[in-house]
Amino acid sequence: MAGESTPSTATAPVSTLPIGSYAAIGDSFTEGVGDPGPDGAFLGWADRLAVLLADRRDEHDFRYANLAVRGRLLDQIVAEQVPRAKELAPDLVTFCAGGNDIIRPGSDPDAVAERFEAAVADLTGVVPTVMITTGFDTRGVPVLRHLRGKVATYTAHVRSIADRYGCPVLDLWSLKSVQDRRAWDDDRLHLSPEGHTRVALRAAQVLGLEVPADPDQPWPPMVPRGSAEVTRDNIQWAREHLVPWIGRRLRGESSGDHVEPKRPDLLPL
Repeated sequence: MAGESTPSTATAPVSTLPIGSYAAIGDSFTEGVGDPGPDGAFLGWADRLAVLLADRRDEHDFRYANLAVRGRLLDQIVAEQVPRAKELAPDLVTFCAGGNDIIRPGSDPDAVAERFEAAVADLTGVVPTVMITTGFDTRGVPVLRHLRGKVATYTAHVRSIADRYGCPVLDLWSLKSVQDRRAWDDDRLHLSPEGHTRVALRAAQVLGLEVPADPDQPWPPMVPRGSAEVTRDNIQWAREHLVPWIGRRLRGESSGDHVEPKRPDLLPL
């Protein structure tokens, strides 16, 4: 069926760029929801990528900002975060947006992609390297598997935009390791700490860094679970996560209401 799959396309590593500063923009994925840190804030793949980048520099010679806020739609990210990223003018920006738009009923991935491209054009006029991110393959995500065709269409657009603007691509669709249940948080909508770690490693690879582990290395074998246990887990998940998520959508609320960026300035790591 058209739009149901997208072939993997390799992106040449950006191996020669001296990255001394990095700003991450996006939604809950980039904020790091699902990967709690010791101080109550979230870590996430972008924070972990920043550490990998900082390790290549002298101490205190790398600066990092994370402007992402959970629940943000593309237009909100463009209005709130893109101007700030341009103002900071880092060496690298990672830009992941549009996922919350795509999962909304009646959304058009072609229209979302047009607005995404306009923002990429804006960023690349100021920032030397803008790494953009595809969608995940949602075949194994209970709430989102029926949207797989829309996600695939948007992902194809993102790859085309990357080609037009010379952007490296963090290709999450082809990262098979995050299709394992253990890569996801209990809410099944956000990555677990291990899932965030694997995404950070893949992002570092795209930028030409040597990484300490293969992000696509196989997971250890799992003990098979019985149908009763699976059913019990599904009921508990629906009660604790699905019903509140649907309720917020019906009330027009966002999990990011009243949430501020966790790291709004380029600060040394």
